Amino acid sequence: MFDNYQFNYIFSGNPHKPLIIFLHGFMGNTGEFDEVISIIAEDFYCLTIDLPGHGKTQVFGSDEYYQMPNTAKALMKLLDKLLKKLNLDQCFLIGYSMGGRLALYLALHFPQYFTKVILESASPGLATEPERLGRIKRDGQIARKLSRTINPEDFTIFLTNWYSQEIFGNIKTHTQFSELIKQRLQNDPKQLVKSLKMMGTGVQPSLWSKLETNNVLLLLLVGELDPKFVEINTKIQQKAKYSQLEIVRDTAHNIHFAKPLEFVSVVKNFFVTKS
Repeated sequence: MFDNYQFNYIFSGNPHKPLIIFLHGFMGNTGEFDEVISIIAEDFYCLTIDLPGHGKTQVFGSDEYYQMPNTAKALMKLLDKLLKKLNLDQCFLIGYSMGGRLALYLALHFPQYFTKVILESASPGLATEPERLGRIKRDGQIARKLSRTINPEDFTIFLTNWYSQEIFGNIKTHTQFSELIKQRLQNDPKQLVKSLKMMGTGVQPSLWSKLETNNVLLLLLVGELDPKFVEINTKIQQKAKYSQLEIVRDTAHNIHFAKPLEFVSVVKNFFVTKS
């Protein structure tokens, strides 16, 4: 299993401080949280990982290795090895959007590795078969558009349309939006298609029924201007033990990009405060 993955990962920050693992969202990479990490570098040791289909991580074998359960198992083997090298038993975990769904899966299936977990704009998947089928159909349409991007110009147009979605609010007016696009352009559209088809919300295992078994301290972080995810995370908070909900004002889906200073404040407060 582990031989089917060659993960690209980067350590940064202070190796004498607590370890945080960062899991990026769809079309992100190890640079997703660069600004946040630059602010907290003195207080934390930070590990960023390119997820399958993204950045420089390579997957060998069939497309099943892009699926969430297989990705999770391989990630935990990598993490187990890295923690032993660092002489650690546990760490903190932050996941954004797709990375947040994966982070929730890890927290529910491998809780012994994590002291506290922040889920930014995340969901437990879809609860019903009709919802899943509808999402698979929509993701299939997106995948077909992505597969037709044969040059950077096509990919740029796709990304600009992607960030026009309501959940991203006014992200396109952000002063660093062009930098965000440059970072996304580092990905291979063909690999992104595999990730979307194999680990999209419609095909991932629904985690709703497992929320009641949670025993890791969870912070559910959502933007005020992202009502869909405010509703989803309100429901998570009602079902998951040891979870708390925090809504960041005047921002939408991508909180760490839109408001890095507020995001850092939340991270420090949650991870440093004794439970």
